[in-house]
Amino acid sequence: MSTFDRGALEREIGELEQEMSSPGFWTQRERATEVARRAERAKSLLARWDRAESEIGEIELLLAMARDAGDEGELSALERRGVALADALRIFNIELSFSGEHDAAGCYLSINAGAGGTDSQDWAEMLLRMVGRFCERMGFFTSLLEVSPGDTAGIRSATLEVKGEYAYGNLKNEAGVHRLVRLSPYDAAHRRHTSFAAVTVIPVTEEATVDIDPKDLRIDTYRSSGAGGQHVNVTDSAVRITHLPTGLVASCQNERSQHQNKAMAMRILHAKLADLLRRQRAEKLEELKGELRENEWGSQIRSYVLHPYRLVKDHRTLVETSNVDDVLDGNLLPFIEACLRANSTPNP
Repeated sequence: MSTFDRGALEREIGELEQEMSSPGFWTQRERATEVARRAERAKSLLARWDRAESEIGEIELLLAMARDAGDEGELSALERRGVALADALRIFNIELSFSGEHDAAGCYLSINAGAGGTDSQDWAEMLLRMVGRFCERMGFFTSLLEVSPGDTAGIRSATLEVKGEYAYGNLKNEAGVHRLVRLSPYDAAHRRHTSFAAVTVIPVTEEATVDIDPKDLRIDTYRSSGAGGQHVNVTDSAVRITHLPTGLVASCQNERSQHQNKAMAMRILHAKLADLLRRQRAEKLEELKGELRENEWGSQIRSYVLHPYRLVKDHRTLVETSNVDDVLDGNLLPFIEACLRANSTPNP
């Protein structure tokens, strides 16, 4: 995990602003975009640190006054403010550790039920709720772009657009296969079942524009039938676009018209293709290093056991907790922190 160096951050802002004010700076679009992004991130971190310092000073002052006055009500209120500040500093420390090119961006998050019928479809819907609750805790805005209901319960698939600072950085390590073990509520004999669902996370980036030949696209329209409440319009305007050469699929049914749904589906497809190209480049680099890359569907990242004991275990970092309900209610920060620590630790 990283530490906060105010002086270094101020120097970085000064250097970036000096570069941005140089003649012809904006003519080099790629470099200009990168510098502007770094400057915006640095200023945001500095402003948030200043707010935290101000909050700490105010709490300390009010705490001394409340203790002198014996004001129990004020002490309780200040304790709650202290807890909220500790949570905010924890999130700040996580964001300080992000170093990926797209960590500060929003993202598209998709969930697909695996083999296992109704149990896996129900598990996919549980994961959708877990991610939604995490986004609420973090102050992210989510939009349900597409959902395909399960045969009896749950969902076969769903796609969320998540907007907010560091949405991708926080959610990227949720990508992979999630495994649930429980007594099935859909089995008449109430036997233990193992269910799987896969999560994919793709950053939303300005440069996510890939040349696509219209001949390579199959565009299908259909009637929305998802269990999305007010988020889903039950009309014939839903759009599914398939990129035939790669098999990538993007769908949207949340917008008000077929034209809007098509435009959003194309945005998602561009992002998926850009992500595919990035991963292919990364795989080539790994092959040069003699490393092997596991198949994404086979790379189980986390297990959630509800029976015969209660435990959530992340198989990448070995972090585990018996408070399953807290995790399913969106508390993913311990796993995010552990992944950041693991990724920042140099290999021996």
